[in-house]
Amino acid sequence: MYKATISILLTICSVFLFSCKEENNPYKINNPLSIADNGFIFFKNVPDGNYRVHVRVGSDQKEGHTVIRGESRRMFFDGIVTAKGEFKDVYFNINKRDTIISEGRVVRIKKREQNKLNWDSHLSFEFNGEAPQVDFIEITPVDDVVTVFLCANSTVVDQDYEPWIGWGQIAPLFFNDKVSIANYAESGETVSGFIARRRLEKLLTQMKAGDYIFMEFGHNDQKEKGEGKGPYQNFTEGLKHFLIKAREKGANPVFITPTQRRSFNKEGEIVDTHGDYPDAMRKLAKEEGIPLIDLHSYTRTLYEAMGVEKSINAFVHYPANTFPNQTKELKDNTHFNPYGGYQIAQSVIYGIKQVQLPLAKFLREDIKDFNPAQPDDFESFKWYPTPFTEIEKPDGN
Repeated sequence: MYKATISILLTICSVFLFSCKEENNPYKINNPLSIADNGFIFFKNVPDGNYRVHVRVGSDQKEGHTVIRGESRRMFFDGIVTAKGEFKDVYFNINKRDTIISEGRVVRIKKREQNKLNWDSHLSFEFNGEAPQVDFIEITPVDDVVTVFLCANSTVVDQDYEPWIGWGQIAPLFFNDKVSIANYAESGETVSGFIARRRLEKLLTQMKAGDYIFMEFGHNDQKEKGEGKGPYQNFTEGLKHFLIKAREKGANPVFITPTQRRSFNKEGEIVDTHGDYPDAMRKLAKEEGIPLIDLHSYTRTLYEAMGVEKSINAFVHYPANTFPNQTKELKDNTHFNPYGGYQIAQSVIYGIKQVQLPLAKFLREDIKDFNPAQPDDFESFKWYPTPFTEIEKPDGN
């Protein structure tokens, strides 16, 4: 059963709001829910870059429970509780981008990415929850934050529609306002494809010294066949290209081995399905002195701790008619639902601590510790979905 509560219904992109023009504060909207289209706010024609977001949550009239997401369902706060007359100020950073690299050069986004919220000139926010209450929202351009660029595939991407989730869109939840997550992952992507479609070229226009670039590949790379293809050939050479470009910028590269697929043997143990690709990343990380978060290992531990049957709860497995126009069963052992996305994102945070990345000092103090050997209880998990679904499976497997 899909455990979710929904309180907001809307038509996406049906209203664009110019920000209120206040002296020295051109990016502020007071009482946004009174003028939003049922929870969505859009700041129009916003330049690329990072923005510090200040939201005052609460109401003089009623108690509230507010979930804050931005762009393509990136999670920032998953349930701020306020009493009647109580207000809370929360701060976070959001990264905004469009497809333009320079005059005549653009990112070659896929057809599935067109008309979604991650690759346009606007900055969007969604207020969800049991009783969202927002007094105002303001955004301010900011340069003095650490940007973490995510380069990967469908297991990491910002998925726009229910019930799909990439762990990258949950990651912002765990960091304070000294960090901004820029998720450049895309479904079906490979190391070579990421470079060829100019995704790396685009993110380099925003990268600065001290930033991080996380690379999780292997899922789709293993399907590439032909001369020069393979884990110790074009895959390794492509990763080296990432390293060269990151080092030129003074950024910190980090490898992440690919998440396991839900593939059990008869003994209830996860069967590796990625061939030599995780080992190729481990080998290159050792040679180059690159930190490596072994998500391949952590997710094996995670799924085996859940068990064969309960691990289904982390993936897109739903009977027919769970969602509108869904006439057939959804059964996917690669892509996560919101509960699964949370577990994987927490496994990445666990890895950041395990390899002692300096980035760990920017984790939010109110986030509990997590161990992949002890996954969260599925029955206690709540999710407030965006009211848009997509039955088509993401690219890649």
